[in-house]
Amino acid sequence: MLKEFKEFAMKGNVMDMAIGIIIGGAFGKIVASFVADVLMPPLGLLISGVNFSDLKIVLTEAVLDAEGVETAAAVSINYGNFIQVTIDFIIIAFAIFMMVKAMNSAKKKEDAAPPPPPPGPTDDQKLLMEIRDLLKK
Repeated sequence: MLKEFKEFAMKGNVMDMAIGIIIGGAFGKIVASFVADVLMPPLGLLISGVNFSDLKIVLTEAVLDAEGVETAAAVSINYGNFIQVTIDFIIIAFAIFMMVKAMNSAKKKEDAAPPPPPPGPTDDQKLLMEIRDLLKK
């Protein structure tokens, strides 16, 4: 069973998929950081200094005891975070689309290569053609 698992794990497709998942996870973190740290602050500034991570609809306020310690957390709908994650998704989806498009165009170039010319007649065929030509005479 261990031998079968090793053969399965070492197949090219499994290794390619594992590498793709690792790189995809890292790429997702880069895009998330780009959106949260680079894209959203200027965008929020353009629309009156809004911080998207603070955008939410509070359903119930936090409950505080007499000492001011929070005993129950506030319940809220964090739509600002949803907007940020949606932008993350759009950027990642666009990047994947562009990669697939580039791969497909490269594949089309390989497919568009002209087919090799058909092979010439074999020695037997040449001999038969000579016999045919002699019989015509």
